[in-house]
Amino acid sequence: MGRGRKRRHSPKIPGHIDQDALPKGVYWEDGRWYIVEPHPEGGRARKRTIAYADARLSELHAARESALGLGVVGTLDHLAKVFKTSTEYSELSKSSRVDYDHHAAIACSFILKDGTTLGSLQVDRMSVPMIQRLVETLSQGRAARGVQPALAARPSTANHVLRSLHRLFGWGIRMGHCKTNPASGVRSVREKAEFKMPDPQAFVAVLEFAKARAALPLHSKGSIAPYMPAVMVLAYNARLRGIEVTELTDADALREGVRCSRRKGSRDNITAWNEDLRWAWTWLRDYRAERVEAHKRPVPMRAEKRPLLVTQTGTPLARSTLKTAWQRLIIAAIEAGVIAEDQRFSLHGLKHRGITDTRGTRAHKQDAAGHASPQMTNRYDHELQVVQPPTLPSDDELAFADAASAP
Repeated sequence: MGRGRKRRHSPKIPGHIDQDALPKGVYWEDGRWYIVEPHPEGGRARKRTIAYADARLSELHAARESALGLGVVGTLDHLAKVFKTSTEYSELSKSSRVDYDHHAAIACSFILKDGTTLGSLQVDRMSVPMIQRLVETLSQGRAARGVQPALAARPSTANHVLRSLHRLFGWGIRMGHCKTNPASGVRSVREKAEFKMPDPQAFVAVLEFAKARAALPLHSKGSIAPYMPAVMVLAYNARLRGIEVTELTDADALREGVRCSRRKGSRDNITAWNEDLRWAWTWLRDYRAERVEAHKRPVPMRAEKRPLLVTQTGTPLARSTLKTAWQRLIIAAIEAGVIAEDQRFSLHGLKHRGITDTRGTRAHKQDAAGHASPQMTNRYDHELQVVQPPTLPSDDELAFADAASAP
């Protein structure tokens, strides 16, 4: 965003104010400082007084931020809100912004022993031990002191909060909003490897359940997103992450099979067509054509611009939408008694299931998954190898060995 036109020097502004350092959007008129606010009912914008002639420059900055709903200057709440107005925040991807907002909210809403929230505390009053206690509490899933169990159930949540705070404080120091980074030096907690891979029976049961519920009319009782069965088939057969499924386009349908563009350092490859993959691809392509036609949306000429997965309105399916649709499917399957609560599995678990079910050696599975190292394949392949027991040599073999070693 540009800085705009430079403010002209005005002799009417009080002399103790450095006019070059005035906050953007603050104006002087008739002995008062004001900002311009839109009318709540859509009428003409109105001037709102925030300070008077004796206000200092620092007070003007604080008054403007308070008037814009950015909280008390210097607090964690204020820092988190101001960060969202920065160019650094705007340059993040949409998913990263959602992630930072979510975990900053967890930190800000954390209730301290005196009943106040961490967000109301001045950043420069925070310490490394305080942030370390926050991380430890979140990692242990304790719901006391105002943290919801769903937000504090996993060590990964605590580590995400720590990373978010570390970046937030670092930005605050660079921009002059705080002087210290109390997250610097805080130790992250160890995360358990949770893949939540379904057993074969649970996978088949949920897939059949998804096909039945997806066939119901849209928005009817018990219905789920119609694309979910095809997504499950693609994630399992092509061994894809959820976001990798949403990124598939017409350009990925090759004669040999489905081109899989993989993330996190994995190598791209092509998964050969089978009956299930052909069904899933054809179904999603036909569903897209129906939805696009129903809403009269333009069809891009280039194949790589035509996403395979779309919403009911014909727009590209977002990662967050797929995650929400998946949770609804799993909750519905549990409520219907298709699987038990302890059989619950994640969409990413289908990639684990697909790699585990791939026939061949560990090297074959590594190539199929596109993994850059055997160590990564070891995390995804949960098949127990069948090995032969040791066998003692026979008497003839011992006699032959003795004869061969004789002088």
